[in-house]
Amino acid sequence: MSNAHTLNPESDTAIRVTTTANVVVQAAMAMALGLIVVGMVGFSHISAVHNAAHDVRHANAFPCH
Repeated sequence: MSNAHTLNPESDTAIRVTTTANVVVQAAMAMALGLIVVGMVGFSHISAVHNAAHDVRHANAFPCH
């Protein structure tokens, strides 16, 4: 009688390692995207975009000057 829900311990470890690697990659990509957005918007020469970013920083109590 075979049990379809029984996991091989070796493959279970591989699944956990892959999941951890995916989380690390996703976190790094999210941080990179955030830095790009902050850098692009914060130093934008378009007044409306720069002022919107400035107002958001003040609304979040983040000192900017």
